[in-house]
Amino acid sequence: MGRRIGVICGAGGFPRLALEEIRKQAGECVAAGIEGQADPGLCRGLFPFAWFKAGEVERLVSFFKMHDVTQAIMAGKIDPIVIYRHEGWEENSRKILEMADSRSPSVVLGLVIQHLAGRGIEIINPAFLLEPYFCREGTLTRNRPSREADQDIAFGLKAARAIADLDIGQTVVVKNKAVVAVEGMEGTDETVRRGGKLAGSGAIVAKVGRTSQDMRIDVPAVGLDTLKALAECGAEALAVEADKVAFFQRDEALNLAEARGIAVVARKV
Repeated sequence: MGRRIGVICGAGGFPRLALEEIRKQAGECVAAGIEGQADPGLCRGLFPFAWFKAGEVERLVSFFKMHDVTQAIMAGKIDPIVIYRHEGWEENSRKILEMADSRSPSVVLGLVIQHLAGRGIEIINPAFLLEPYFCREGTLTRNRPSREADQDIAFGLKAARAIADLDIGQTVVVKNKAVVAVEGMEGTDETVRRGGKLAGSGAIVAKVGRTSQDMRIDVPAVGLDTLKALAECGAEALAVEADKVAFFQRDEALNLAEARGIAVVARKV
């Protein structure tokens, strides 16, 4: 690769994987950790690193320019509530919010990306780092969904796509062809727990991307914590959209799924 890439680090395992993969590809990293979101152990003196509040956009620009960064990726989850409430945001960042016709996190982040581009920092698609984490269509576990669960999966994937395209969320919990829980701003794992309490055991969880998913803004993903949430509530299956939802910590997650009798499948929507 031979280029210097900025990495805006949120929560989850993707930031660490992104930093490692960029370095493997002979690139240089400059990392910006979002306070309260990114893992405090990310920085080990291997690359320039600084902490930022979610709304410190101009300070972020200055940091990247100081290190000759002109391209960056957003890696990891930033709690949508932090974006929605925008507490402690810089004055210039608040001006970005005034341009938004919605306080939807994806809309706000899209405007932040436009602002960064105007300041000389291009946010690029992280797909070049994600290829190993997308799942091809098929059943990923030895456990296979029952006939009833398979019907719920087909129903759930269509329902999840509908809410995703409305920019509501990307996950639904389904049982007996009834949508029990829809993801809002709380995130996938909390949606699973909430839906599990309502549905009891035997529910399925479906996770998809939007029809026109902008990976610069949001990478739909599941991981080990997601499977832990399914196990807690006795869910029967997890269905992810093939080639569009990243699956981090896959080996550990699938081992847990098989131990707890959970089927995991990747399907086209």
